[in-house]
Amino acid sequence: MDINILNEAQFSQLEQLIASADTIIITCHKSPDGDAIGSCLAWAEYLRMREKEAIVIVPDQYPDFLQWLPNTEKIVRYDKHPEKCAMLFKIADLVFCLDFNTTSRVQDMEATLVSSPAPKVLIDHHLDPDVPAVLTISQPEACSTCELVFRIVWQLGGFDRLDKRFAVPVYCGMMTDTGGFLYNSTRPEIYFIIGELLTKHIDKDRIYRNVYHNYSEDRIRLMGYVMYEKLVYLPEFHTTFYTITREEQKRFHFIKGDAEGLVNIPQQIRGLKLSISLREDSEKPRIWVSLRSVDQFPCNKMAAEFFNGGGHLNASGGHLDMTIDEAVQVVREAIIAYAEQLKR
Repeated sequence: MDINILNEAQFSQLEQLIASADTIIITCHKSPDGDAIGSCLAWAEYLRMREKEAIVIVPDQYPDFLQWLPNTEKIVRYDKHPEKCAMLFKIADLVFCLDFNTTSRVQDMEATLVSSPAPKVLIDHHLDPDVPAVLTISQPEACSTCELVFRIVWQLGGFDRLDKRFAVPVYCGMMTDTGGFLYNSTRPEIYFIIGELLTKHIDKDRIYRNVYHNYSEDRIRLMGYVMYEKLVYLPEFHTTFYTITREEQKRFHFIKGDAEGLVNIPQQIRGLKLSISLREDSEKPRIWVSLRSVDQFPCNKMAAEFFNGGGHLNASGGHLDMTIDEAVQVVREAIIAYAEQLKR
């Protein structure tokens, strides 16, 4: 199967950029998920195989259930070490931007990233990329940035020389960005890649357990509370939504990642088309919005129109700078605006 994605010009330019660089930074978006962390770790492993100094810098904390991934101890967090990160961006020969389509998605790290004199390469699968890069590798149809990293490494001829320290984060990122291969994962190329990753002796069942069976008792109780007490079901619109307030997060000793996957659970309701999550930020007056849909309902368009966000057809996100009650009103307005598609 031909899984090459770079044209001749992109291949030559990428090879030249890597060959001429010694110190290389790999970075991703704020609140990194499995795909962001996985693609950064895998790409760093490939670059280190090529005897490059590859440094992974992330804007802030990532979920506890990803800390078992190989080489996470080498990750540098900008929110904890801003001066060190600023120095690294200043002296870097090359910067890879993974899993984000615009620099605003790194938030507090944006000025540091943009001001870096190093040439930048974007590898991403979100729509409408506008990162100022000398090379943009954008494939919105890909299931994840990890898929793109695999395909690039494969085309560059590096896969045979790599081991499970590359394969594990790639599989983890592909798995988490498809909800365990439940959505955006019907292309044959995905399963060809999985087959090749298995040749590196990864334990895909353990990877699944490490991510999805690695929560605290408090998270399980939060899940039950949200589904029983907070879920609003609108059967006429085939839609659900729920809120998680700051006070509720304190009650259930909320930590980063505890809300991961909750928005998917209501999709088990027969005929549901759209699930929306509203979570109050633990510090500032901001509401984080997650949307999941099925079939052809465009939750990315809803996210862009109502929630200052975007994403993929069936998995998107955004934010609202308002109270939780005001955010609920926006959700209801969004549902009414898309009523015809939701009722269909």
